[in-house]
Amino acid sequence: MKDLRFGVVGLGLRVNLAEAAHRPGRGSVVAAVCDTDPATLKREAARFGDPVTSPDHRDLLGRDDLDAIILLTPDDTHESIAVECLQAGKPLYLEKPLAITVEGCDAVLRAARDTGTRLYVGHNMRHMGVVRLMRDIIRRGDIGEPKTVWVRHFVGYGGDYYFKDWHADRTRTTGLLLQKAAHDLDVVHWLAGGYTTRVNAFGDLMVYGGLPRREPGTPRPDGWPRDHTWPPTAHRDLHHVVDVEDVSVMNMVLDNGVIAAYQQCHFTPDYVRNYTVIGTEGRLENFGDGPGATVKVWNTGPTGYRPDADITYRVPDATGSHGGADTRIIEEFARFAREGGPVDTSPVAARMSVAAGYMATRSLRDGGTPYDVPSLDPSLVAYFADDRR
Repeated sequence: MKDLRFGVVGLGLRVNLAEAAHRPGRGSVVAAVCDTDPATLKREAARFGDPVTSPDHRDLLGRDDLDAIILLTPDDTHESIAVECLQAGKPLYLEKPLAITVEGCDAVLRAARDTGTRLYVGHNMRHMGVVRLMRDIIRRGDIGEPKTVWVRHFVGYGGDYYFKDWHADRTRTTGLLLQKAAHDLDVVHWLAGGYTTRVNAFGDLMVYGGLPRREPGTPRPDGWPRDHTWPPTAHRDLHHVVDVEDVSVMNMVLDNGVIAAYQQCHFTPDYVRNYTVIGTEGRLENFGDGPGATVKVWNTGPTGYRPDADITYRVPDATGSHGGADTRIIEEFARFAREGGPVDTSPVAARMSVAAGYMATRSLRDGGTPYDVPSLDPSLVAYFADDRR
């Protein structure tokens, strides 16, 4: 089979996805790359042999020798560039989040429908071993019908990853309850089998708001993001704009009656996601979220706490970034770009995770006022439900 030829737009922190796509002779190659920073463009292009390079993504959209685009730019650019890619007729891998507003998400979905161009949103956690294991346990009925989901997200590297660049600026992300939580909200929806309809949230900028910042235009510190700082109060050289919350808690009501909760903290000593799903006949909880971690199921009782649980599952071994999920999601996109058909991600689900995070961010900045999540145009729901697209 002839290799698909990908163009990659954006060579920043998610360049590992482009590396996963560059498999000469095994299905796909990165044939062209784009980044607005000349030094980044020159440095990262070398990973892919001798690709076409350009600082302007429009140069890639006009090339007949590119089969699809992988878009890995900062969040606030997703909407405009994605619409241009779709209008150019290039099958598109769009890294999550779909956009940073509900309106932006809907604009991208309309562009995909109106042009008929294939759109794939990169919610790679659907390909992580721990998530797929929890999904399989639930689908088998081991805990009965899911009724509530709780997520605790300990972001141990938060000060380095999210407060030293554009992520700390709400005009670029809306907030970390959207940017960072979009993954987890999508997983909550996937495991629970429904979408959020009503939210409320609280949050604050508790630690990083008062720490020293860089002057505008000053480069990030040497060693970023590989060198990490502890304790969190020792951080220096933060982004010149820091106005996103470093702690947030969110409550959700889903359209199938499930009640869910999500908590996020960016100054913990550890970096791990912890899910609890409680059903009508038991509960599950993960301990660790990478290969080799465990998911425990308690489905007899009632008893006191039993650390051994009734069933213990091991998350399968995997290699590569994000526990092998990045390789698997790129493989799925390559197949989708060639053939279409059903995939494990969903543009509609991507929109609903952003919508939940966006309205929750409004709530936490409005004293916890509950908000309804805007529904999606039924014609768009119907369009993306058709696997023949």
